[in-house]
Parts: sequence; C-alpha cells; structure tokens
Amino acid sequence: MQIDALLWILLPLFIAAGSALLSFYIMQARMEVAIAKERETLSEARAEIRTCKNTMEERVRATEQEARRRALDEFMQDFRVEERHYFRENKSVAARQKAMVLHERLYFRNIPLSNWVEHEMVVEQEMADIQHLAKGCSVFSTKALSEEGKTAVSRLLEQAAASAGGSGPQLATATNNGQAA
Repeated sequence: MQIDALLWILLPLFIAAGSALLSFYIMQARMEVAIAKERETLSEARAEIRTCKNTMEERVRATEQEARRRALDEFMQDFRVEERHYFRENKSVAARQKAMVLHERLYFRNIPLSNWVEHEMVVEQEMADIQHLAKGCSVFSTKALSEEGKTAVSRLLEQAAASAGGSGPQLATATNNGQAA
C-alpha cells in the first residue's frame, strides 16, 4: 500500500511540475514572439532614423554647396574685363598691313588687377609682288636687255614716267583672312 500512497502523492506533484513546465515553455514562446515584434519595430524605427539622418546630412551638404556656389558666383560677378581697341596701319616698301589692336585689362570691382594686355589681329595684308618689283628694278632683266638701242637715261625717264602715271609695274595684292600675327 505504500507504493499506492506514494504514487498518489507523487502523481499530483508530477502533473503540477509538467503543467508548470508546459506553461513556462508557452510563456517563453509568447515572450519570444513579443520580443521579436519589439525588435522588428525597433529595427524599423532605427532604419527610419538612419534614413532621416542620411537625408538630413545630404540636405545639409547640398545647402552648403549651394551657399558656396552662390558665394562664388557673387565673387566672380565682381570681376570684369575692360576692353579698348583701335586700328593700326603699318606701311613699308614691301607690304601694307592693317591690324586691329585690342587692349584688355582685368578689374576686381574698381581695382585693376593687371596691366593692359595688347593683342594684335591682322585684318588686311597687302604684299607687293617682290619678284615683279625685282624684275622691274633690275638692270639685268630681259626687258632692259631687249632695249639695246635706248640709252640708260631715256630708259630711267620712261620708267619714272610709267610709275608716276600708273602704267608701270603694278603691285599684286593678297589679303590675309584675319589671321593674327
């Protein structure tokens, strides 16, 4: 009988321990589910905070860059270039040249930052035909040798009259299409 009594005493204890263990595991599972939900909401909140932080940093950087760009634009607007130009004509025996001379000077507000810089651009260039001039002025040209019967003085007088009247050797003209010298 003692085994029956011991069995009846241990059986409720065993059932109580089993139900306690079962309720412990059920509560543990419920706690894990609740913790998982909390972790999920926490990770969503962290991701949202991280996104907001990144957007704010990007906005701050963009605002700083925009402010720098505006400041640089305002600074660059204070620079200006003053220009003046005139035409120069150089005449020589062999050539006649027209050029446009451009002077530039850099200013910051009203303060000159540089001296005048000069650029010369050839507008028109007329060159005498040097070979033609050389043949006309040479004593040993074929034209001079063919006129054997005339004296040297009469030839010189004819050449002078021809060059004054315009019937002498003509200058060949060539234009340079705006190439800078």
